[in-house]
Amino acid sequence: MILKKFDHGKINRLHENSKLVPIFFACDDGYVKYLLVALQSIKEHASLNHDYRIHILHTDISTDSRRKLYALESANFTIEFCDVSEPLEEIKKKLFVRDYYSFTTYYRIFIANMFKQYDKVLYLDSDIIVCQDIANLYKYNLGDNYVGAVQDYLIQSTEVFGEYAESVLGISKNAYFNAGILLINTEQFRKKNLKKKFIELLSMYSFVVAQDQDYLNILCQDHVLWLDSKWNVQMSEEKERPLAKVGLVHYNFAAKPWNRVDGRYVNLYWHYAKKTADYETLIKLRNEYSESDKAREAKSGEALENLAISEIHNEENYRRLFGTTENKPLSRQEVLERIAQYEREGRFDEDVEDDPPSRVLMPDEINYLDNSIKKRIARRYAYKMAKWFVRHLIRTKQLIIKEYKGIENYRKLRSGAIITCNHFHAFDSFAMHLTYFKSHQYRRKFYRIIKEGNYTSFPGFFGFLMRNCNTLPLSSNSDTMKKCMKAVDKLLQAGHFILIYPEQSMWWNYRKPKPLKKGGFIFAAKNNVPVLPCFITMQDSDIPGEGGLPVQEYTVHVGEPIYPDPKKSKGENVKEMRAKNAEVWKKIYEETYGVELRYETE
Repeated sequence: MILKKFDHGKINRLHENSKLVPIFFACDDGYVKYLLVALQSIKEHASLNHDYRIHILHTDISTDSRRKLYALESANFTIEFCDVSEPLEEIKKKLFVRDYYSFTTYYRIFIANMFKQYDKVLYLDSDIIVCQDIANLYKYNLGDNYVGAVQDYLIQSTEVFGEYAESVLGISKNAYFNAGILLINTEQFRKKNLKKKFIELLSMYSFVVAQDQDYLNILCQDHVLWLDSKWNVQMSEEKERPLAKVGLVHYNFAAKPWNRVDGRYVNLYWHYAKKTADYETLIKLRNEYSESDKAREAKSGEALENLAISEIHNEENYRRLFGTTENKPLSRQEVLERIAQYEREGRFDEDVEDDPPSRVLMPDEINYLDNSIKKRIARRYAYKMAKWFVRHLIRTKQLIIKEYKGIENYRKLRSGAIITCNHFHAFDSFAMHLTYFKSHQYRRKFYRIIKEGNYTSFPGFFGFLMRNCNTLPLSSNSDTMKKCMKAVDKLLQAGHFILIYPEQSMWWNYRKPKPLKKGGFIFAAKNNVPVLPCFITMQDSDIPGEGGLPVQEYTVHVGEPIYPDPKKSKGENVKEMRAKNAEVWKKIYEETYGVELRYETE
């Protein structure tokens, strides 16, 4: 039998003065029977003043299914099929699917690049019923926003999903949209290269709860036009709305209307279903929907919550980033012996433990103030991993912070500042970050200056943190170093905090303050910002740690801010601020340990 198909060219000529409404669906052969119902509802409310062009993205729709869909065509309601097999193949191995999802959920990512004739399109899921002219939804002016959408009420109303959005995705639960109904600014999608950014995100992390909806929320964050909620009436709403106040019903989540005879908006669904070519098939499927099917459906909600919980606390995702150095590390006793040797020799600015082999950081390798979407995502997940790791350290008592003293001094800061601290452990920066959180200075970001090799050559988990947790690596390349210094100046002028270890070396569990280098004080004097001197003291716990030696309990001391004197030169301020910082540290050391600060230097 020959398929009858309208002459689209003729239709376009007949309606060249009408307003085109391009509408996209993603569908596979198994979902055509539900798409027929959605299209039936759209067609019944379509206006003769518009030309509705339906694009169906697919990879496998059969001839019989196409025949049924083509039967819906009319002069101003046309259907076109687009095979997305080729662009899908490009990213298929990176895509995750589960439950009632399939690869079709990702098809909407391809629309902007495949249909460059459109600057704006509608994307609709197939589990919908339209109750008003869909052209009224298309009329919204998106401006520079990437999408027009409605909030996802399941995310808003369910605690675990709200926590998932905020802690895993870094998006407020009130700013998370449902991606089943989207007005897409395809011009902006192309201009901002969102397809490329989507593929980059796929290589960084696999979102497994709402899948492509999660990616879209991240990509479009802060670029969303919020539509009237009548255009995406969802099943998670508290109660059913009067139909006069409904533009589109979205049967999202697992409970579908074609599996039941009653429920929210179910009669509305069957009103349109009975007019389609697959009505008898739908009735048969509904009648065969068993009690075990219903039980499995009920459990799907619980399973999704558990999945969200597992993502919030996904330790395995973090563990896969751990790495080890090939060099055999020194034993703790060997480290202590080397510390004693370095103190005798006055080698205070040299590390006592061997770092991984380092290489030079070149200027084209780093953008110190990078705020691209890719960098923001990497930073977000680095901090998520770091928070989990710190919680793990505290829970297992590998990191014990006994007390914070002088936190009120941190809260006095009203500008950017250089934060100084003694450097005695790989985890001391975690203690300093926790101190920052205790200060509640959230309007000001916390950055760390780190060594070149920690950025370029550190392996595994810690290397990932070093490259993505607001770090500012030094460099032995002069051009890179100039970029670093400019970034530090801008951040301080913008009011942010920068942690620096002016001892310029790390000695494991060394309790004495080491002599201070002047670099951090130059930054402070140059930018007319204070130095906040912090010093961490230690005492033995009763918990054995590395090499059988006791884990240390830390007390973080925060001194009074040290301000540059506007009447003095930069050089004078550098010298004076460094001396004051050293005096603060000396005083804390002597008062805490009850001994005079003395070095065994030969």
